[in-house]
Amino acid sequence: MDLNTITDVIRRPPERPGAEWRQGDAWLAGGTWLYSAEQPELRRLIDLTALGWTPLVPTYAGLEIGATCTVRDLYAFPWPIGWTAGHLFRSSCEAFLSSFKVWNAATVGGNICLSLPAGPMITLTVALQARYELWAPDGSVRFVDALDFVTGDHRNILAPGELLRRVSVPGQALRRRTAHRRFTLTRLGRSTVFLVGTQRQGGNDLQLTVTAGTTRPVRLGYDSLPDARTLRQDVDGLPAGLWFADPNGTPDHRRHLARHFAEEIRRELTAGDL
Repeated sequence: MDLNTITDVIRRPPERPGAEWRQGDAWLAGGTWLYSAEQPELRRLIDLTALGWTPLVPTYAGLEIGATCTVRDLYAFPWPIGWTAGHLFRSSCEAFLSSFKVWNAATVGGNICLSLPAGPMITLTVALQARYELWAPDGSVRFVDALDFVTGDHRNILAPGELLRRVSVPGQALRRRTAHRRFTLTRLGRSTVFLVGTQRQGGNDLQLTVTAGTTRPVRLGYDSLPDARTLRQDVDGLPAGLWFADPNGTPDHRRHLARHFAEEIRRELTAGDL
């Protein structure tokens, strides 16, 4: 879609691009959503891709993902054998409501900052206990847990002009066992619910992340695997207003799916399947 209110595009912003920010600006990365809808309040675009942020950096502490990392690059990354959660990255990429062609432009940071309930990069990073590095226009930096970033449908904690610089996934999370379930009305449709369970290698704990069916991510944590009744009660105990409603499902439908898939994940991790 043509954005006919745009008067300027900053193609080469400074290394700390917040200094360029003013009212009516938008950060431009992949632009796959930005160009898909009218943006009448915007006057300038600031191109973050020109900064050349490294997409993926494995470190001793884990994995750093640049906000402008494309879905294609994330999907193609050669995961070390010891990172047992690696397959979850590919499954999350495949959960995009888009064709593989869009992967060449769509970015990890863009999907997170759009903050839609069905954002698969939100599901992935919350499930793996990631932290986000945020840059403010005044040059300050803050860090926030992925779980605390999204506050509702299309809402997050970003202040005006603040941007997501990188996502840090801890090594201990990358070495966890995982199980996930996702429901869509069509094969390539938007997620109605997307649940991920993780567990320490050789452990008996459970971290269950519920997304897509809720307006913000939810994590249920257990030091040891709960029984089926406890898990069901905890899913049912989530606030009624937290469940999302759209053409892909009612709150009751999504709650039902979450209960069903949560139990499947519990059984899978109990059985010791990777």
